[in-house]
Amino acid sequence: MLLKIYEKNPSEKALQQVVEVLKKGGIIIYPTDTIYGLGCDITNQRAIEKICQIRGIKPEKSNFSFICYDLSHISDFVKPIDTSLFRLLKKALPGPFTFIMEATSKVPRLLSSNKKTVGIRVPDNDIAREIVRHLGNPIISTSIHDEDEIIEYSTDPELIYEKYRDRVDIVIDGGYGGNLPSTVVDCTSGDFNIIRQGKGDLQEFL
Repeated sequence: MLLKIYEKNPSEKALQQVVEVLKKGGIIIYPTDTIYGLGCDITNQRAIEKICQIRGIKPEKSNFSFICYDLSHISDFVKPIDTSLFRLLKKALPGPFTFIMEATSKVPRLLSSNKKTVGIRVPDNDIAREIVRHLGNPIISTSIHDEDEIIEYSTDPELIYEKYRDRVDIVIDGGYGGNLPSTVVDCTSGDFNIIRQGKGDLQEFL
């Protein structure tokens, strides 16, 4: 299903429709403040395995990030953080950043892996965040790639739907996506190391 949702004041009915699909183990493609993402409820193991099949990766080798509504639930998934990192997160989020932090024991159980880190995203996009808020817990996020060697990420929701309609339950049309992924920041060493420069300038917040 291709479902149109407007970012400004997204429809409650449409959001509930998406949430019901997620609760039943469905897979969605949804817009963020950077590129379109492929996602599911992080508490549904079979859905996570299905995403791994779609992406052609093993669960234990996956580098999924968690889309959160805000910072209120990150203590469930990341170990205690220091004041300087918390200040940075408060300034930079919502925004186009993925922060890699040390994971609590809950994360490997959710992902069926031995991962010791997790990427946290709070995108500046009301569709993605409102889905999470209505669901009551984060969703998995992994990028939608394009076969085009020049255009790395798929940006047109209708073309994404044509490609994935038989593999996912809902493609959300939230307008054209970007072609620049989030900036990935590794926070596990005590410093803020950028391991992928994408959209967003972290220096603005340091």
